[in-house]
Amino acid sequence: MEYMQAPATSSQGNILCCTCGVPIPPNPANMCVACLRTQVDISEGIPKQVTVHFCKQCERYLQPPATWVQCALESRELLALCLKKLKSSMTKVSVILLVMNGAILQQVFVVEFVIQSQMCDDCHRVEAKDFWKAVVQVRQKTVHKKTFYYLEQLILKHKLHQNALNIKEIHEGIDFYYGSKQHAQKMVDFLQCTVPCRSKASQRLISHDIHSNTYNYKSTFSVEIVPVCKDNVVCLSPRLAQSLGNMGQVCVCVRVTSTIHLIDPNTLQIAEVDGNTYWRNPFNSLCNPRQLEEFIVMDIDIIRNQKLGAGAGLRSNRHTLAEVWVQKTSEMDTSQQYHCRTFLGHLLNIGDLVLGFDFANSNINDEYLNRINPHHVPDVVLIKKSYDRSKRVKRRNWKLQEMSRDREGMDTDDERQYQDFLEDLEEDEALRKNVNIYKDASKIPVESDTDDDGAPRISLMEMLEELSLSDATGGEGADMMTD
Repeated sequence: MEYMQAPATSSQGNILCCTCGVPIPPNPANMCVACLRTQVDISEGIPKQVTVHFCKQCERYLQPPATWVQCALESRELLALCLKKLKSSMTKVSVILLVMNGAILQQVFVVEFVIQSQMCDDCHRVEAKDFWKAVVQVRQKTVHKKTFYYLEQLILKHKLHQNALNIKEIHEGIDFYYGSKQHAQKMVDFLQCTVPCRSKASQRLISHDIHSNTYNYKSTFSVEIVPVCKDNVVCLSPRLAQSLGNMGQVCVCVRVTSTIHLIDPNTLQIAEVDGNTYWRNPFNSLCNPRQLEEFIVMDIDIIRNQKLGAGAGLRSNRHTLAEVWVQKTSEMDTSQQYHCRTFLGHLLNIGDLVLGFDFANSNINDEYLNRINPHHVPDVVLIKKSYDRSKRVKRRNWKLQEMSRDREGMDTDDERQYQDFLEDLEEDEALRKNVNIYKDASKIPVESDTDDDGAPRISLMEMLEELSLSDATGGEGADMMTD
């Protein structure tokens, strides 16, 4: 303990301490430091030992009254939390107080913070096997999971997975478990704005306290996404096709975002179908990715200046209409060729490989397709240009984040489906605008936007850098994503 006083402007003589008689410089209390220490304790009322509650399961600290926060050791956040535990009158550890006739004293003392283990409410519910109050069940009755992979990236980008107590992936969907009904409703609202879907809610009574008249419910939200994925061939009902500008009934789904994006391979006419429109006029996929066959382009002729009929809708400016002759790579020993129109005229050249669906040799039981004049049904519908997958995987210098979730009952071809989704991102610039793509530090950066075989690539300008920052103690900090 020592005095804090302004430097003397003139020389002064010493005085005797009024208690012990020791010569000291003059001060308002006329007492030495030792005597002041016996008379006054300016830290009185400030606790010297404080308990901080820490949850070992989730590694969070309790910030009264009921908030649990993540803090690294020796971080500013943890210091702020500790200071809040002291009395509100104390704003810093070094306390300056005016005592005894205006004498200004400063005393430095140590406050000991003891960490005590206490399980937070979220972890307690998990341990008690009764951890969730609401569940969002997202389902899509399709063979391919492209829409789910896209949805996962949107959830990660908007950080909607952080409130989930558990995420469980099952056949045909994902379940999100929440500790409150409000968080579950927020996820449902997000899904309705992100993908074409419909939802319904239900709740089950768990307990009822007759004394306080309180009810404990578990809520279930069922969300069904339209059963159509990117690169699916669909057949629209005559009524829906007419309402979309008299477009052809046989269309290709080029993208699924908040709406279903369709294109007519015969005219390049495009249309969007939202969730409400789909459920009023539902249609199914005529084929799945496993049924696509590989063709080789034998001849191609670009169609220019074709005009749409009266009352027709919009026409795509990103595609080129062409007539092509193709042959199956599995039938190269025969002379069988197929003629069709395609919207891939801007990508295809003679000798290129392309994936398509063979209508001519398929037996499809579809309500709307069976009513169409057979002469109006194409022999082949080409879907996408085919590239060497092994080269694309080897040269891919970017990656995506993934949600941490439980998996069970998964298909064996999940990796193949995930690679299909990554290829879709490379080929469709509009699709990847809503996705955070990060540089892969383990791969050598490639400046070129194309592979040797012309396969599209994602430019470095579109990638984010993933930086791992350490806190002041040198421990692992939170990952930071920057442009």
